Amino acid sequence: MKKVLIADKADAICEKVLREKGLEPIVKTGMKPEELKACIAEFDAIIVRSATTLTCELIQAATKLKAVARAGSGVDNIDVPACTGKKVVVMNTPFGNTVSTAEHAIAMIMALARHIPQANSSTHAGKWEKKKFEGVELTGKTLGVVGCGNIGAVVADRAMGLKMKVLAYDPLMTAERAGELGVKMVGLEELYKNSDFITYHVVINPATKGMINKEAMAKMKKGVRLINCARGGIMVEADIKEALQSGQIAGLACDVYVKEPATEHIFFGMESVIATPHIAASTKDAQVTVARQAAEQIADYLLNGKKTCAINGDKI
Repeated sequence: MKKVLIADKADAICEKVLREKGLEPIVKTGMKPEELKACIAEFDAIIVRSATTLTCELIQAATKLKAVARAGSGVDNIDVPACTGKKVVVMNTPFGNTVSTAEHAIAMIMALARHIPQANSSTHAGKWEKKKFEGVELTGKTLGVVGCGNIGAVVADRAMGLKMKVLAYDPLMTAERAGELGVKMVGLEELYKNSDFITYHVVINPATKGMINKEAMAKMKKGVRLINCARGGIMVEADIKEALQSGQIAGLACDVYVKEPATEHIFFGMESVIATPHIAASTKDAQVTVARQAAEQIADYLLNGKKTCAINGDKI
C-alpha cells in the first residue's frame, strides 16, 4: 500500500479521501527538518500547506517520493527544481481558496476605509472617539488590482459590486479577458498614479520580490491605502513603514510578512496598519476544499498517473 505523509494540519477529509482511495495516510505535523529528513524516505507522496518547507536536501532524501501536493496555491515552500530533477510531480490547488482569500482582501479594504479594528479596540476600552475614526466611502473610489488571476478577478468583481472603479495590471491578462471582467487594463505606473486603494494578488518570483518599495510608492497617489494578502516577500517592509510615517501611504492592511510566523514586526503597534496572521485562506469552506483536492490529486497520480494542476507536469 502506497504511503502518503500529511505533513501539515489539514482538514480530516484529506485523510478520509486517501483511505477511501486505498492509500495509507500518515499524519505527522509540526516536524522539524531533521525529523522529516529521518522519515521522508518511507513515503510515496507528501501533502503540505505552508508550514512545512520541502528543501532540496529533503527532496534528495525522499528516495520513494513520486508526488507532492500543496493544499493551497503558493508553492514557494517547495523546491520545485529539486522535485523536477528527481521526477517528483508538484501539484497545487489554485482554486480551492480563491473566494476565501478574495473576501479577506475585500474585508481588509473596508476595514482600512472605516478604521474598523482601531475603532473596535477604542470602543472596548471605554472611549468614544467618533471624530478620530472618520473614514472614506468606497463608492466612486478607484481600486488598483495588481495580479488579476483567479483571486484578483474575484476581488475585482466584488469591488465593482461596491461601485468602485477597477484598474487591473497583469502582464498575462489579455484585453479580451479584461473586457470579460469589466476592468480597465493599464500599466503599473498608471495604476499607481490613479488608485485610491491597491491590492496585490501575485506570486513571489524574481519579478515581484520587493516590488512594493520606496521607488514604487513614490509613484502612487499620496494617501493611497495598500492591501497585501499575497506574499510577504513582495514588500520591502522598511520602505513601507517609512512611507506610512511620512503619510505617502495612508494605511496598510497586511496578512503576510517576509518572515513568518511574525510574532514581532516593525508594523506592529502602528495605528495605520491592520495586521492579520496569514488567515486569508483560513475559512472552514476553503480548508475542506483544498484538503479534499490535494488528497484526490495525490490519489489520481499515484493510482492512475493523472496530473492535475501540476506545476512541473510538462517536465515529468
